[in-house]
Amino acid sequence: MAAPGSEPAQAPVNAPPEDLICPAVSIFDHATVAADIDAAIANETSEKAIRKAVVGILAEVRTSGRKAIATALAAQPFAARLTTRSYCWLTDQVVRLALDVARQRLHPLPNPTSGEKLALVAVGGYGRGEMAPHSDVDLLFLTPYKITPWAESVIESTLYILWDLKLKVGHATRTAKDCLRLAKEDYTIRTSLVEYRYLAGDAGLAKRLGQKLWDELFKDTASEFIEAKLEERATRHRKQGGQRYVVEPNVKEGKGGLRDLQSLFWISKYVHGVKDAADLVGLGVFTPEEFDTFVTAEDFLWAVRCHLHLIAGRATDQLTFDLQVEVASSMGYSDHGGRRAVEHFMQAYFRQATKVGELTRIVLTALEADHTKSEPMLARLLTRRKRAKPPYAIKQNRLTVADESAFFADKLNMLRIFEEALRTGTLLHPDAMRLLSANLELIDDQMRADKLANRIFLDVLLKHGNPERGLRRMNELGILDAFIPEFAPIVAMMQFNMYHHYTVDEHTIQCISHLAQIERNELIEELPVASGILERGVNRKVLFVALLLHDIGKGRDEDHSILGAKIARKVAPRLGLSKKDCETVEWLIRYHLLMSDIAQKRDIAEPRTVRGFAKAVKTVERLDLLTVLTVCDIRGVGPGTWNNWKAVLIRNLYKATKTALQTGMEDINRETREVEAKRALRAALSDWPAKALKAELGRHYGPYLQGMPLTAKVIFAKLLDGIADDEIRVDLMPDEDRDATRACFAMVDHPGLFSRMTGALALAGANIVDARTYTTKDGYATAVFWVQDNDGNPYEAARLPRLQQLILKTLKGEVVPREALKDKDKMKKRERAFRVPTNITFDNEGSDIYTMIEVDTRDRPGLLFDLTRVFANNHVYIASAVIATYGEQVVDTFYVKDMVGLKFHSDSKRATLERKLREAIAQGSEQARK
Repeated sequence: MAAPGSEPAQAPVNAPPEDLICPAVSIFDHATVAADIDAAIANETSEKAIRKAVVGILAEVRTSGRKAIATALAAQPFAARLTTRSYCWLTDQVVRLALDVARQRLHPLPNPTSGEKLALVAVGGYGRGEMAPHSDVDLLFLTPYKITPWAESVIESTLYILWDLKLKVGHATRTAKDCLRLAKEDYTIRTSLVEYRYLAGDAGLAKRLGQKLWDELFKDTASEFIEAKLEERATRHRKQGGQRYVVEPNVKEGKGGLRDLQSLFWISKYVHGVKDAADLVGLGVFTPEEFDTFVTAEDFLWAVRCHLHLIAGRATDQLTFDLQVEVASSMGYSDHGGRRAVEHFMQAYFRQATKVGELTRIVLTALEADHTKSEPMLARLLTRRKRAKPPYAIKQNRLTVADESAFFADKLNMLRIFEEALRTGTLLHPDAMRLLSANLELIDDQMRADKLANRIFLDVLLKHGNPERGLRRMNELGILDAFIPEFAPIVAMMQFNMYHHYTVDEHTIQCISHLAQIERNELIEELPVASGILERGVNRKVLFVALLLHDIGKGRDEDHSILGAKIARKVAPRLGLSKKDCETVEWLIRYHLLMSDIAQKRDIAEPRTVRGFAKAVKTVERLDLLTVLTVCDIRGVGPGTWNNWKAVLIRNLYKATKTALQTGMEDINRETREVEAKRALRAALSDWPAKALKAELGRHYGPYLQGMPLTAKVIFAKLLDGIADDEIRVDLMPDEDRDATRACFAMVDHPGLFSRMTGALALAGANIVDARTYTTKDGYATAVFWVQDNDGNPYEAARLPRLQQLILKTLKGEVVPREALKDKDKMKKRERAFRVPTNITFDNEGSDIYTMIEVDTRDRPGLLFDLTRVFANNHVYIASAVIATYGEQVVDTFYVKDMVGLKFHSDSKRATLERKLREAIAQGSEQARK
């Protein structure tokens, strides 16, 4: 077989190819440029003047050529292959002319010796003939022996011309012997040489390098190269987050990205010596269908990368949120079907990434199986696996199909194989994956309605303790959406926000993974309530099916909870659930956000909150199911989304609601809570003198006693003890139970105080996650805020003195928050593309004594200060504020009264207040985007 890259020099190396995105002459007219250079330097004698003239001409034609390619790509946004070849061909012309000038004009050599030969070779991606607008130019200057002074001068002059053209050049000067020695030691060098391509100079020298690489290195080291590339791939994926579906993926290095396809081709080329990926079909590495998948995915990913480079004006491969919007627009995606253009684009991206993952897994695993060493005998003896049942077999420690005719005699085996893989503890063999992918049409309506088929599917979910492994493989191979077509729209669906870390299908699988972990008793300390619920026993079938379907309605104009419940009404009976179980699944999906919303957006200390939630849930059984589903749903959003703060909120709501359901709603009232609160505070201050204790218990109104946590009440008792009218007392303390820092303030109350406190905290860079403020009967404000730093963590002890100092300065009027916040209240560039409509609602029914004002809008650092300033200027008393943040979206709920202590019943007052809040939000948002 021919050595890779060992083709002779293409006779007319400057002949324009036909597969460019626009006519070659509009990109680079070689004859004209060469003539212009000859004319410009004809009378020049100094190297500096010659170089300057050459660089001036090449810079101009390179700029116009790049502009022609970019214009053509804008007209054909998916023509990636033509585009990358065009950029590569343009670069070839520039590099060749630079070398020609260096050899023929700057350092002419009339009678070169055998040692004074020089070949210029492209390596790496440039060698492959693929270039994005800002790709590096990787060059190898090849000499027969030790470099001569002439060759050194030619190389130096060539590089100076390329550097003056602002090309990012990677270069090396080596002999063929050097290349072999270094390639044996360094896999990066070896990989770059796999894809070398002759550019100019001595063609025979380049050809001999290719033959030596093949005969003396590549031919006998396939297995070690495969292992190295697979390990490199695994390391790269770990660095990129380990998931194919991270919401800001790296098009080149990420899982399912271009580097995965390139690794596949490198290995195939290394093993088989092919020059073109199409040759791999004839060798049986790809089936024709797989090659089509390869080409489609590669074209799409290269198109994305080219648009990325052009938009950013530099080499960047990270699809950040702001660039996603621009790339989607450049590639012609539009808003429709209730979803933004960027969401349609990213779904297309993730679908291609999934295909890349499936393809590389199948092919690389097959190559690994053929070329790597077998597992040592001792390891095989020590690892006792269950034997596979017919028609399956375990081959190379992976489950495969032993008898295809027996397998397809019962098409339910298309599902059984996943359960068999879980039962035997094996992964699927690439042969089996290929077989499944090629026969998806066997999963038809008849099979979907088959009771046994649905039982097998539920067994994958329920029987083996790690359902996420079976589900993920089903999803990647297209089995899951073939068997449950209603699942298809959410496959690879991205939600364009900063809250969700995964696509909808991956989020669903993550949720089920968390449920399985709780069932395996792996999260008892972290999730005592959810673990306890499962330990006592729930309807597992209902819970797993509800989690599988809970987001199935996303991506449409309709509320996804309502639509998801409608879809579940069809799917759950098909899966074999009883009528009662179907109703419970439907209810869970319809209300799967209820507990999370109430826990995070409402004051749980408000009796009506718990009573209203208990009425909605109705039974402890539903409460248990909804609690576990809620925990898994939040944890499945992404790493770091679940924290102690949310755990405390969910736990408190669960306990209060369970008590209400078991003992009756009448126990949930203000009087009962006030008596219990006084009893607890009396016990906590048992060492206080009787007179002081009586004064402390008597100075507070009922809402303070019911709504303030006991630990905070103890702190306030000490802060208020002996406080002077002109004194400000502050206590900052880490609250580990809530993953936050608790900031308690005590001082004489006055209008606008709450707003000044929020301004002080915003200035310090603190994110407020919850707040309570009350006024004592003798006129003191008692306010408590729970705050986190920008990373969502409590403040370290060392940072607390500075935080306290800044707070005190602001409260004393030494710092004016409104002015000081102007520079801090800025949106990051990558976050500006998010749209969050502003919704403001007034609710007089959710609380016994307050009007609840909910502001749902775009988050930014100074937002809470702006909102509370509006309240202060309009004489609105804020009793408490509950802050819920979901990425770039924030929902601030304020429990308020008017200046005479009444709810806001007047329509005109509410309309005026809403208008002023919207004006403050709009003005602040405009300022933050500058």
